[in-house]
Amino acid sequence: MFAPVYLDHNASTPLLDAVREAMLPWLGVRFGNASSRHEYGRAARRAIDDARAQVAAAVKAHPTEVVFTSGGSEANNLFIKGAAARMKPGVIAVSAIEHPCVREPARQLVRGGWELVGIAADVQGRVLVDTLDPRAALVSVMAANNETGVLQDIPAFAAAAKRSGAWLHSDAVQALGKIELDFRALGVAAMTLSAHKIGGPQGAGALVLDKRVDIEPLIAGGGHERGLRSGTENIAAIVGFGVACEQAVAALGARREAMQAQRARIESCVAALGGVVFGAQAKRLPNTCYFALTGIDGETLVGKLDRAGFAVASGAACSSASPEPSRTLTAMGVEAELARGAVRVSVGAATTMQDVDDFCSALVRVADELRGLRAMAAA
Repeated sequence: MFAPVYLDHNASTPLLDAVREAMLPWLGVRFGNASSRHEYGRAARRAIDDARAQVAAAVKAHPTEVVFTSGGSEANNLFIKGAAARMKPGVIAVSAIEHPCVREPARQLVRGGWELVGIAADVQGRVLVDTLDPRAALVSVMAANNETGVLQDIPAFAAAAKRSGAWLHSDAVQALGKIELDFRALGVAAMTLSAHKIGGPQGAGALVLDKRVDIEPLIAGGGHERGLRSGTENIAAIVGFGVACEQAVAALGARREAMQAQRARIESCVAALGGVVFGAQAKRLPNTCYFALTGIDGETLVGKLDRAGFAVASGAACSSASPEPSRTLTAMGVEAELARGAVRVSVGAATTMQDVDDFCSALVRVADELRGLRAMAAA
């Protein structure tokens, strides 16, 4: 069966072998409910506790600060809506480049009397701390952008939030496994993580929450996860998440160097084609290249590359069906026509330099073909 080269790891990653092996028993012979008091239940509880410790260690947090959820979207909603529910309506500040699962729950708070304000980004995609509204009671700034890969100065935002008495949340879904994360050193009140971006299963995530922060649960019921997220735990997914975190941290140094070399090769090819790399002058994730080739539509380029055997994205996976330019690029001041040409390539642990070289060759061929067709149409 035809298997294209996968270069869309910011959307999702393949399940690691070690993760699959750890999960398999909990999809068959091990099936207890972690709330049960017999040995089946106790074994399930131990598995969850072990995974909680592994996830916490990956970001230098305490295990009691880890709240398991169904993924990053739920964790973001849990903090934003849960924290707001314990506060008087005020100002919530959200960066202009946030994922929809941060932006939308923040927007929903407006119906309850909250005022939503933005935090501007510069032309390189860096969120500007001096544009943070000092009235903000809640602040959300992602650690690394899912499209551009640009890293944000979270400690600077933490210092600004502390001065105004605000709680700072950071969506670190894309950062986990690609850069070092230290929950305490970053100074955040809450951090969102997700398993499927690091070789873990889809449908597992976590909110890492400072014990001083009081939030209202989104899902009430049996009091699971310290009463913050009720519902029988998905043990297989949680176990897989823990192992994925352990594997990601262990391989971080070597993986980062390889990814940086692969990204440099791709961006050299893009430059030779006269393309633009978004956020190129900012600190970025080592695996992400977000670019556009002038005069070539991004969706068309993605389709052609797919048929040539390479899986890439025209932007964020959650919004790739939208014909509108990327909100992130719009916030960076990129013109709409150029933004519509955006293509994201994100390499992963299994990506080889041969994969990258083959992709670059295909990109040159496809770009030449599309430009030739455009020239014929204009003649």
